[in-house]
Amino acid sequence: MAGGKSETPVSLSDRELQIIDLVATGLTNQEIAAKLEISKRTVDNHISNILTKTQTENRVALVRWALQWGKVCLNDVNCCLLPNQIE
Repeated sequence: MAGGKSETPVSLSDRELQIIDLVATGLTNQEIAAKLEISKRTVDNHISNILTKTQTENRVALVRWALQWGKVCLNDVNCCLLPNQIE
């Protein structure tokens, strides 16, 4: 898979999308765990599952994938109303 982009969109849970968003902001797994009030091991498991689902190899490739598929909005790049932002 070139460039860390899978060929088709994947189904991610709300929690997985939330974790991707926090990864994209630069938080560590420990910081994500503290923010979501879950264990670091749970975050580790979520990220492992996300990397598998998205066919990405690391956090950088994951954030690139998320930007390419419109899953995150960073500093006015790729910004749109995400499903959980629609009222």
